[in-house]
Amino acid sequence: MEPTSPILRVENLSVAYRSGRAWLDAVQDVSLAVHPGETYGLVGESGSGKTTLANAVMRYLGENARVRAGKIEFNGRDLYSLPDDEMRRIWGAEVSLVPQNPLSSLNPSIRIGEQVAEILRHHQGVDKAAARKRAVDLLARVRLPDPERLAEQFPHQVSGGMQQRVMIAMALSTSPRLLVLDEPTTSLDVTTQASILDLFRDLIQDSQTAVLFVTHNLGAIAEICDRVAVLYAGELVEDAPLAGLFDRPLHPYTRGLLDSIPRLGQYKSAAPLQSIPGQIPPLGARPSGCIFTPRCTLAVDACSKRPPLAALDGKRFVRCHRWEEILENKISARQPEVGTSQQLTGWPAARATATAEPGETPVLSVKNLSVHFDASHSFAQALVRKPPRKVRAVEKVTLEAGRSTILGLVGESGSGKSSLVRAVAGLVEKTGGEMELLGLPLPQKLSRRDLATLRHIQMVFQNPEEAFNPYLTIGDSLRRPLVTLLGKSQREADAEAKRLLAAVRLPGEYMERMPSQLSGGEKQRVAIARAFATNPDLLIADEPISSLDVSVQASILNLLSQLQAEHRHAMLFISHDLAVVSYLADEIAVIYLGHLMEIARSEALLEPPYHPYTEALLSAIPLGQPGARGEIIHLEGDIPSPTMVWQGCPFSTRCPRVISSLCIDQVPPWQVDAQTGKRYSCHIRVEDLRSIQKKLHIQ
Repeated sequence: MEPTSPILRVENLSVAYRSGRAWLDAVQDVSLAVHPGETYGLVGESGSGKTTLANAVMRYLGENARVRAGKIEFNGRDLYSLPDDEMRRIWGAEVSLVPQNPLSSLNPSIRIGEQVAEILRHHQGVDKAAARKRAVDLLARVRLPDPERLAEQFPHQVSGGMQQRVMIAMALSTSPRLLVLDEPTTSLDVTTQASILDLFRDLIQDSQTAVLFVTHNLGAIAEICDRVAVLYAGELVEDAPLAGLFDRPLHPYTRGLLDSIPRLGQYKSAAPLQSIPGQIPPLGARPSGCIFTPRCTLAVDACSKRPPLAALDGKRFVRCHRWEEILENKISARQPEVGTSQQLTGWPAARATATAEPGETPVLSVKNLSVHFDASHSFAQALVRKPPRKVRAVEKVTLEAGRSTILGLVGESGSGKSSLVRAVAGLVEKTGGEMELLGLPLPQKLSRRDLATLRHIQMVFQNPEEAFNPYLTIGDSLRRPLVTLLGKSQREADAEAKRLLAAVRLPGEYMERMPSQLSGGEKQRVAIARAFATNPDLLIADEPISSLDVSVQASILNLLSQLQAEHRHAMLFISHDLAVVSYLADEIAVIYLGHLMEIARSEALLEPPYHPYTEALLSAIPLGQPGARGEIIHLEGDIPSPTMVWQGCPFSTRCPRVISSLCIDQVPPWQVDAQTGKRYSCHIRVEDLRSIQKKLHIQ
């Protein structure tokens, strides 16, 4: 083969799923090529066909799927003409997969080092001792601390970020020619994601591996990819080099995806996010002409016919009748500004911003709140009556959330954000401190809270798939809090439930649907409607958009902002995405290892001086534009054990600006920046931090 020949070539591929007696195309007429050392991004909303295409490339299609047309060549060989024994040799040895959920892909009963060594023994025929040594070397190569010790641990004993690095070590152990990454960073916090992306970039450059990167995270695409293919409803609608796609997208769908991303430094008070209306049509209900027509603001009569895939200089491809007009700036592919016609149905027009009245009692006040758990206790420890260690999930946190205020909580995985809000919600018991709701003591146990208190606190969870009883209709789920907490009659609850659906832009006929008949974004809208059913004073949103596509994320963020402004409730909003939090929140609290590190107004948090931990978090955020991000401040190692008791600053073991003798031995004081009003816990003075820090690149 020629050195420039692609490792992976997909030609006119169509993949169909069987539905009853019919075969429905999930991928239709897709072509692409991935060369050695090239990272090829594959983006699109859920239902666009990304995973189907990746599974076809891996030859992992299920029994109800088949390649209906086209072919897939790997290293010049037709994959679907190879016998099964040849494919078993290729899997793992020449083609490797890094999945989205590492824990479900690792064997919980086998130590990490043995799982890596097993691959080496199977595919490379090395002996046990050599495989063991090579496994430790691979764990070190993916920058895992103390690889000898980690090789002896089981998967559940390490963090999610470390599990993902183990999967990367396994995938790269045989130096594959092709690496398929299936949403490998979706569930990771920003610092871990930045480290994983840097790791991929370095390893790919060293080995000249071809990479197919499947994701809906356009920020990650901008960081690592050389070329991007955009799928919509199974069709390739645009294919271009990275910089060209981001600088001038030529398809309205690509433009809509890019405009849906909240940028760091973009605030809700300026303008709503531009989401794409509607959703991808299901299989069997797709239009015969341009497949994007039902959602496209530029649709014309010509769009009733399917557009060809046009080629620009052999480097860019686009499937749109109006791409030339977009290229020449004669028309704009952007979605129209959100105006009064798109305000929430069923509620008065929401104010652009809302603020608490002076002297108002905070909706929520927590003082010196601590949440401790007993760590897991082994049988051997129990035999010798060794007392269990305490997991210090939250340690003496003090904060307030006023009326009309969204308080964002950010920090890495394991920082204690969820434990804090679960204590407020009564789902876990606090160990110490005080909690007040509207100036009155808040009982720590859910069982001790009366119906009035329960009505005033509602919660929206991360996973909309698990938020509903699968055997109850949407109407039943919405009526239940109205009847139980507000004492409404069935007739009154039914009318109110329909109004709630209208408020979140869903039609009344959804009352009779089951949860399984709704998309993820629709389920999350219903979950928000249910949370607002009792008109709560405090809404807790725990990672409510992390599992959703960017266009759905934008609509949910706009929805939360409008409802919150109208009802003037307080909101605790948890996310590991600082760009999302800074867009939606009025104030942001930064939490590390259960300790409050910094608290500030959103716009002030993005201005120096920063707490060193905040500085590292901000530097790691993908800015959604190729080449835009500056130098990342890498934090060495993972978050220490939450069982540790700290004499000084808990961040001292990873802080790039640590003053060792001071930070390790003494509790840091709270500093106040007179210019911005931000407060942070650090030994370094405001003036000194400002002199050594520079403003991070924020768009």
